[in-house]
Amino acid sequence: MMRITSKTVQLLLVGLLAVAGLVGVQTSAVSAPVVAVQAAPCGDTSQFEKVNLSQLPPEATETVDLIKKGGPYPYPQDGTVFSNREGILPDCADGYYHEYTVETPGSDDRGARRFVVGEKGEYFYTEDHYESFKLTNIDA
Repeated sequence: MMRITSKTVQLLLVGLLAVAGLVGVQTSAVSAPVVAVQAAPCGDTSQFEKVNLSQLPPEATETVDLIKKGGPYPYPQDGTVFSNREGILPDCADGYYHEYTVETPGSDDRGARRFVVGEKGEYFYTEDHYESFKLTNIDA
């Protein structure tokens, strides 16, 4: 008669867990949906909600005025290249976009509001730190 020791049981359990883990990893990797996000081509702003500058908080107008004057800006990050890592803005060459802080009253840091400005004069406003953008008509 075959004698089963606790060492044998431990080895069997370890082996079963290892196999179950491998099968679980493979199953989850196979069943995970693949989502491809493709940004619009550079210059295509048709997918963006449009908003007039006058509809935004007053600090947005102050930021646009600073941008038009070339500064001085309140934060060292203002005017730096925005790399569009999120892929939400149209897909333009590196260096095409620059970001600027829109002050948030009562915030002890830069807050979440920004303008991202394209080389051709597109103004994209975000109030949620680059999760969404509105194409802004700065003349209205």
